Amino acid sequence: MNLIDGFQDLVARVPELVQPLIIALAGAIPFVEGEGAAVIGVIGGIHPVIAAIAAIAGNFACVAVLVLAGAGARQAVITRHRQRSAARTPVTVGGGSYADAAPLEPVATAEPVSARREKFLRALDRYGVPGVSLLGPLLLPTQFTATMLAASGVARARILFWQALAIIGWTTLFTLVVTGVFSAVS
Repeated sequence: MNLIDGFQDLVARVPELVQPLIIALAGAIPFVEGEGAAVIGVIGGIHPVIAAIAAIAGNFACVAVLVLAGAGARQAVITRHRQRSAARTPVTVGGGSYADAAPLEPVATAEPVSARREKFLRALDRYGVPGVSLLGPLLLPTQFTATMLAASGVARARILFWQALAIIGWTTLFTLVVTGVFSAVS
C-alpha cells in the first residue's frame, strides 16, 4: 500500500458527513488555506467539487472573522485616539482654560512605519485592493492580507468581495490541477 492509498483509507474511515468539515477546518489554517485544503481533500478521495466548496467555505469564514475583527479593532483605536485628542484640546472658560490648570501630555508623534508595512502599502497603492487580494496568495496567506487591508482602513465589504474572488479562483485552480494530475496518473 502506497502513501496515497493509505491516506485515502484513513479518510474513508471518517464518516462522509464529517469529511467536508475537516476540509473546511484545514482551509481556515494560514498557509494551508483553501488551495491546500482542497488538495488534501482530493488526494484523500473526496469528490473534487465537495472538497473545493468545503475548502472555500472554511478559508472564507476565517478571513471574514479576521476582517470583521480587524476593522472593529481599527475603529476602536481611531475612536479612542479621537477621544484623547478631544480631551487634550484646551477649553476656554471665563478668560482662562483648563489647559492652564493641568499640564497636557506631549502630543505623540507618528511612529515610523515598519519595512513590511511600507512594502504592503506600496503594493496596495500600486495594485489596489483587487490586485493585492488576487495576487496576495502568491506571497502571503489570505488571512494576513485581509487583516492588513482591514487595518489600513479599506471598507470591509470591499475586502470580503475581493478576498472571496481570490479564494474561489485559487482554490478552483488548484482543485482542477490536482484532479487533472490524478486523472492523468490513474
